[in-house]
Amino acid sequence: MSDRGSAEAADAPAAEGSAAEGPAAEDPAAEGPAAEALAAEALALDAADPLAALRERFVLDPATVYLDGNSLGALPKAVEARLADVVSREWGRLRIRSWAESGWWTMPERVGELVAPLVGAGPGQVVVSDSTSVNLLKALVGAVRIAQEQAPDRGELLVDAATFPTDGYIAESAARLTGCTVRAVPPEEVHAALGPRTAAVLLNHVDYRTGELRALPALTSAAHAAGALTVWDLCHSAGALPVDLDAHGVDFAVGCTYKFLNGGPGSPAFLYVRGALQERFDSPLPGWNSHADPFAMAPDYTPASGAVRGRVGTPDILSMAALESALGVWDEVRIQDVRAKSLALTDFFLRCVAAHAAGGAIGVRSLTPAEHARRGSQIALLCDPPEQAEPVMEELIARGVVGDFRRPGVLRFGFTPLYTSFRDAERAARVLGEVIGGAR
Repeated sequence: MSDRGSAEAADAPAAEGSAAEGPAAEDPAAEGPAAEALAAEALALDAADPLAALRERFVLDPATVYLDGNSLGALPKAVEARLADVVSREWGRLRIRSWAESGWWTMPERVGELVAPLVGAGPGQVVVSDSTSVNLLKALVGAVRIAQEQAPDRGELLVDAATFPTDGYIAESAARLTGCTVRAVPPEEVHAALGPRTAAVLLNHVDYRTGELRALPALTSAAHAAGALTVWDLCHSAGALPVDLDAHGVDFAVGCTYKFLNGGPGSPAFLYVRGALQERFDSPLPGWNSHADPFAMAPDYTPASGAVRGRVGTPDILSMAALESALGVWDEVRIQDVRAKSLALTDFFLRCVAAHAAGGAIGVRSLTPAEHARRGSQIALLCDPPEQAEPVMEELIARGVVGDFRRPGVLRFGFTPLYTSFRDAERAARVLGEVIGGAR
């Protein structure tokens, strides 16, 4: 997995959530009426699912329940043929001509326009290029520089204390570049921490360990009231739930495309810069691809206008072509319908875990908030004892249920509504019960 996939290891906070203590045999009927009812309910829910047909657009192993799309999304079937054409025709036969004839040069903006509606952004505000970490540096430095134009004494960068580690590392570097100091605070304390010295606030929309969804509208509004700018990390929300960047006045946002957007391992990330800020966006990484006239080869840098300003160097054409093709699965799909199914899936999974995994030799408790307004598209279960999480996940994978774990003691199950079924959710909970010795 990528640097934001299997490397996401950090201490799990004691987040509040719904309790789920404790399967059974491979035959659900052998477990009694309750288990049989859950299996029947899963079939009924799948039959009524308006998104069910989308599953056929992905390469999936029918013998495997894949619940790790929050680290690496499944392969859309259309990608293989697209990449074959890019390699054999665009690169193999057209070669250098493809920069113009195959549209390679404009791919970062063109693919950005495909991502934009999935995060609630209007045209001309999203560019796809580089990695999440690189885009985060651009956004943080750019945000601080804009804040300091009007108030040079704004020298503090607030960072989500529970953030993915790389975000913290990049924030420290951005602070050194801009003469700021970094203050890490829990998201629930951001309102109180904001003040006249706050230049920018970096927050994760969904906590990668617990699956908790942060209040983006309220936190963005509070930052603006204090005169600060916002930078949101959307890695665990883009493609899983509505974000509405424009509607909530978000300043900058970054996100990866290999999780819920299914762009493939290492697929390029996206950068959102609110339209009203674009001409003031001073990127710390000026490159020839973001120059107003890149082929002038001028010694002095003049930034391009619009989202193009977020580019740096030559785009990764093969990965971007895979992503462009992968985003085709979203044709005529409403993100609101995806969110509705995500909540239904995770609700159902928690009920199945409560039925199948209760009373096991290894206890499990949900760290993911029960409230829909605070839940992303994953369920994080804390093992008791914590050291059993890794062997439990290894055994689940051996039995065909693929999730992942995060230290200490967290089992993570990601639900990608485009291809995850209710039968997947029921089977995963049933096998989990078998592994931990749950109710029979």
